[in-house]
Amino acid sequence: MTPVYKLSASSIKGRTNYGGMLAGNAAYTPPVLTVDYLVVAGGGGGAGGIGGGGGAGGYRTTVGTSGRNSSAETTLTLTQSTNYTVTIGAGGAGGIASGYGGLGYNGSNSVFSTITSTGGGTGGTYNDIAGASGGSGGGGSSTPGGGAGTANQGFDGGSGSSYPACGGGGASGNGGSRTQGDGNGNGGIGGAGGTGLTSSIDSIARAGGGGGGGYNIGGGTPGTAGSATSGGGAGGTPTSSNPGGANGNAGTVNTGGGGGGAWYKGGSYNGGNGGSGVVVLKYPTAAGTITIGAGLTGSTTTSGANTIATITAGTGNVSWA
Repeated sequence: MTPVYKLSASSIKGRTNYGGMLAGNAAYTPPVLTVDYLVVAGGGGGAGGIGGGGGAGGYRTTVGTSGRNSSAETTLTLTQSTNYTVTIGAGGAGGIASGYGGLGYNGSNSVFSTITSTGGGTGGTYNDIAGASGGSGGGGSSTPGGGAGTANQGFDGGSGSSYPACGGGGASGNGGSRTQGDGNGNGGIGGAGGTGLTSSIDSIARAGGGGGGGYNIGGGTPGTAGSATSGGGAGGTPTSSNPGGANGNAGTVNTGGGGGGAWYKGGSYNGGNGGSGVVVLKYPTAAGTITIGAGLTGSTTTSGANTIATITAGTGNVSWA
């Protein structure tokens, strides 16, 4: 059959309803691909020894409140059949104790297209190393204090001289300062981790800071570890079977929560690992179907007229068609 390269009234004479095929009719316009996002980085590790809590991973979103209680960011308008990079940041490792100290590691950045959220800062140690800066800052454990958070991503780590340790910053609040012991062998209270935020995309709380570790020497009442919410790990909490100290608790996977600081009582205990980050994407179902490429782990669900894609691990590309 000879192909038809140009339509005209004469070329389709005798056929019915051909008027809509002729020049002058509007071309088909595909639905606009607008994508809302939540990008959370990996949380910082808690410190060992008398350990500060890790800061939460940076929190950026176009829906609801963004990190550091800032306004929502601008929705992205993307192009179909185009690759967009996604990276899920790992949580930072907790510090390995060496006496009073034991510095951990910052969390890793998470990325979607042009949006980068900064990994959380690791907690500070009693041997005069401050909490690190990050998406949210790590909690301090001595005179240098807590690390700074990043604008529009997270808050600062708690500060306070001496011991026990302070909490890491969260997406919605600074890390808490410690309550010092009474000087009679009664340990103080580690600072609470900074509060996180609950996403309007999927109603999950994320990006809480890690709690600071407690401290106790010479009997008396044990120090109390700092608490944590929104995926942050609590400071180490001794048990009746292990009253001498405790490792910090890890931040929850895919929340960007900071790791808890170690609880110290004359032994060497390690900080908790930070929680890994996450990327959540929301877009009109009619605008196309997402492909989550090789190297990434993710899933989709529908919510009314929208699809929500949650990507939980790896590095790779996403596209729509």
